[in-house]
Amino acid sequence: MVQRNTICLWYDGAAQDAAEFYARTFPDSGVVAVHRAPGDYPAGKQGDVITVEFTVVGIPCLGLNGGPMFRHSEAFSFQIATEDQAETDRLWNAIIDNGGQPSACGWCKDKWGLSWQITPKALTDAITDPDVAAAKRAFAAMMGMTKIDIAAIEAARRGE
Repeated sequence: MVQRNTICLWYDGAAQDAAEFYARTFPDSGVVAVHRAPGDYPAGKQGDVITVEFTVVGIPCLGLNGGPMFRHSEAFSFQIATEDQAETDRLWNAIIDNGGQPSACGWCKDKWGLSWQITPKALTDAITDPDVAAAKRAFAAMMGMTKIDIAAIEAARRGE
């Protein structure tokens, strides 16, 4: 059953593959249901996967196999707060190693074009530090990174 408020993500036939990858990769994630077409339709046949209900870190989502007309953009992303470098590396590498692409400042894109911000809590703490100079140093360090390096962020925050 679809939640009252669900994020609907458009895919070109790969909603089930994407949902299964997210379920394997992110904690508190899973595939809830796969819905198939009850009959033939102009772009497909009876039995084709039309929608997939899934969760990503507890957020209800619906993957819609809508076709090639629309693509994901950076205007929407999932921001995943990580506890440490090991979790940051694991999630980042899972996305990149599964056909994804790195971007800047902790952002990456999965092979279906969906953007992810893999954001260590240490980064958020550093760039919101009440010591404005420390926050500025951490922010400047982040701006030169792809995957976030927590040790480098913390060193910049300390002024090292």
